[in-house]
Amino acid sequence: MRERVFCFIIIFMMLMANPSYGQEKMKNIQTGGKSAIVMDVETGRILYEKNMHLKLPMASTTKIMTALLAIENIPLEKRVKINQNAQGIEGSSIYLRANEEVKAIDLVYGLMLRSGNDAAAAIAYEVSGSIEAFADLMNERANKIGAKNTNFTNPHGLHHENHYTTAYDLALITREALKNSVFKEVVKTKFWTADRNEYKHFANKNIGLEICEGGDGVKTGYTTRSGRCLVSSASREGMQFISITLDDYNWFDTNKKLLDEGFKRYRPHHIFTEEQVITSMKVLNGKKNTVFIKPNRGLIVPLSEGELERLLTVINAPDTLEAPLEKGSKIGTMVTYLDGKILGTTDLIIDESVERITIREKIKNLFIKQN
Repeated sequence: MRERVFCFIIIFMMLMANPSYGQEKMKNIQTGGKSAIVMDVETGRILYEKNMHLKLPMASTTKIMTALLAIENIPLEKRVKINQNAQGIEGSSIYLRANEEVKAIDLVYGLMLRSGNDAAAAIAYEVSGSIEAFADLMNERANKIGAKNTNFTNPHGLHHENHYTTAYDLALITREALKNSVFKEVVKTKFWTADRNEYKHFANKNIGLEICEGGDGVKTGYTTRSGRCLVSSASREGMQFISITLDDYNWFDTNKKLLDEGFKRYRPHHIFTEEQVITSMKVLNGKKNTVFIKPNRGLIVPLSEGELERLLTVINAPDTLEAPLEKGSKIGTMVTYLDGKILGTTDLIIDESVERITIREKIKNLFIKQN
């Protein structure tokens, strides 16, 4: 493979650019909490940070990981028999009873809307058999995501000296969770009615869904040791941002301010769309000589003033392709850089199938050309 740098992509971006930019980046914003971050979900780009690598307790924002693992490991319509050790966990509760059978999806909603510590414990016992084994699973997943400065000792976030994260790690975990369609739906839900006889109505504690434009997630957290912790998300103009504050007394106001300023100072730019033809490529031994190449998805990136001209998009693909080719097959990647740092990577796919030409057809075509 060789790299191809296509200048027309940059020109296309300039034509599509929205001329209204933020006047400056977010570095001058003041927050009162110990740690904070704003991250773009699509690219993982950090738009703002304050002490983002400082290790701190995170209270019930722990449950973001718990919910993700529950969704991935338990059939959502399965009725989970509640372990006796999950009953009566201190703090927020959905009042589970030992041996009660509750749908997994209702446990997830009770976990994320009502912040049930008993729901967290029930999930842990169902998935891993014990709190300790589930914490190991949480840590294993966090490590795979890249959350290297996080350690879980329980599924609910009740205080433990060895239970901590950073704003950056928590953003990585949240970004991963938001890729899951079920999780994404759960955390933007304001009310849920569980399939139970009692204690079945769950109202979301996250008032950010109401006060923040485009608010669509994700989780509150509080203990006397951690202070007020909040993971928020909002979507506007095709972009979704995560805002996180740890130990911030004005948690909702701060997160709203960070999200509002983020969307104000960073504007969406469509690098390419899913239906856009990027280039054509030569096909060897095919019934067609060329084939169109498209991205497998569109890409929108947040840019502040002056950043557009510093973008570069590079295509990594072979010089030629050989038939047979199947529509939708990956043939390379397209990488978008800002100042040498990767903003996004997208697979390149074939827009149509191409059959391999037979020897007889080759001879026939040669005969036609000669005559």
